[in-house]
Amino acid sequence: MSEELRDLDAILKDTKRIEQALRQAEEEALRMHKRAGNPIAVWRDGQVVWLSPEEIPVSLEPTP
Repeated sequence: MSEELRDLDAILKDTKRIEQALRQAEEEALRMHKRAGNPIAVWRDGQVVWLSPEEIPVSLEPTP
């Protein structure tokens, strides 16, 4: 196995780091929608519900 593939294998095994990156990406996407004034769709009680930008549950400032 090449060194590149071993590195990729190690990265993919680090699930905590992957989950953290996904949470950060989600937070940034929500922040972008809120700043732009765009609503988002969420799943609530078995239905799709649209949230206005004011209802999006994220601060406009990134969390440290």
